Amino acid sequence: MTAVLPALSDLGDAVATLDGLTRIESHPRKVATPILMDRLRSVYPHEAIYGDFCPVQGFVDAPPRDLYAWLADTRSLEEWTYSLRGFAETEEDGLWVAQDRLGSDTAIYTRTVANPGAMTVDYHCAWDQGRHLWMIYLIRVVDAQVVLDKPGSVVLWVNCRHPFYDENPYPDTAPPERPVWVGDFWDTFSAGHQIELDNLTAIAEYRHHHGLPITPDWMRR
Repeated sequence: MTAVLPALSDLGDAVATLDGLTRIESHPRKVATPILMDRLRSVYPHEAIYGDFCPVQGFVDAPPRDLYAWLADTRSLEEWTYSLRGFAETEEDGLWVAQDRLGSDTAIYTRTVANPGAMTVDYHCAWDQGRHLWMIYLIRVVDAQVVLDKPGSVVLWVNCRHPFYDENPYPDTAPPERPVWVGDFWDTFSAGHQIELDNLTAIAEYRHHHGLPITPDWMRR
């Protein structure tokens, strides 16, 4: 007996008129193709691509498990990010504090949430205070052999535009003389994160190509 799939069957005739729904039942290929073509552009406004989400991605010629292990250590951020320096453990387990040199006298707090099974590394961060880590950097390491049919890693990195980027929710914790807020840099996040992904790639590939551990000795102690 062939099973009847339940997907959307409860909507009945409403499926055909549901706003924003494009399925082959209501939009055959000849109807859907013009819709697809209308969404393609030779030039896209920056806001259309990076308004609410900032994705960067790239290939790294280094083993995925080794790359993941390096990134899963919060201190790796001192090596490959543009401006995070001087990581030190706080009294709270798993919470680190460093200086973000993008801002004058700016402390940045970071907690790393890593999943070895999925090879995801999420950096939960915030400027000035460590109580509410609202800046979330979502990173996934993928085995390139699976997705590109070659050895190495694919790194997928996404940031979401939290409302706090537009206005500092904790102004009382900010240095009084600092002229900038982290959200002032949102429009440059895509370019800046690409620079950092290039740094990550250069470091990991150098170590791998020279037979060195991706995670340096001082992190493994």
